[in-house]
Amino acid sequence: MRPMIAVAAAGVCRRYGRRWALTDVSFELPEGALAMVTGRNGSGKTTLLRVLATAIRADRGTVRVLGHDARGDREAVRQSTSLLGHRTHLYEPLTALENLAIAARFLRADARRPVLLERLEQVGLAHRADDPVQTFSAGMRQRLALARVLQQEARIALLDEPYGHLDAVGCQFVDRVLQGLRARGATVLMATHLLQRGRALCDRALVLEEGRLVFAGAAADLPEPTGAAAAAAEAE
Repeated sequence: MRPMIAVAAAGVCRRYGRRWALTDVSFELPEGALAMVTGRNGSGKTTLLRVLATAIRADRGTVRVLGHDARGDREAVRQSTSLLGHRTHLYEPLTALENLAIAARFLRADARRPVLLERLEQVGLAHRADDPVQTFSAGMRQRLALARVLQQEARIALLDEPYGHLDAVGCQFVDRVLQGLRARGATVLMATHLLQRGRALCDRALVLEEGRLVFAGAAADLPEPTGAAAAAAEAE
């Protein structure tokens, strides 16, 4: 049986002032897909994820998430999606555990210490559970923000540069988180510059260039960047 379409974008456009951040972007992701969206800085990756999560609206085109229209049924879309953005929005004077407890109460989820410790263990932070976030490195804050995303247990996970600020060990934790999301049937779309890692983990890929979708297909078929694009990807 053909899998259900989890995310469908048709002719999506988004403008900031006179600049079009997205122009006529159309694609579909089946339920359970692990996909990446890549492209140079400013190509529209963050804007695309925010449109899909209903954090901002498209100026033109339509987005459907699990059959729900992102414009007409925003609440249903938000209940089905989790978004890891560039900003972690953590409460820095509070501990890692307290940050997750606040999120759990907001989500009406289990806020017991053993449950929250298990979430922290998933991202390698259980040993820092009772330390204030203000003592954390940028990479540790990124991992804590990812643990908070996992609390939602959403069917769609939208992750904006989940490997940002992370060392090799932190990247391995993210790899395992992605594999865990796939194992429970979630649909994942992550923005990343790490092409080789994305190819190894993902089954689908999207490439944006100046707001336009220039590639949509199997991650294994993702073209290698050349020339200036290759140098930029290597630097990032």
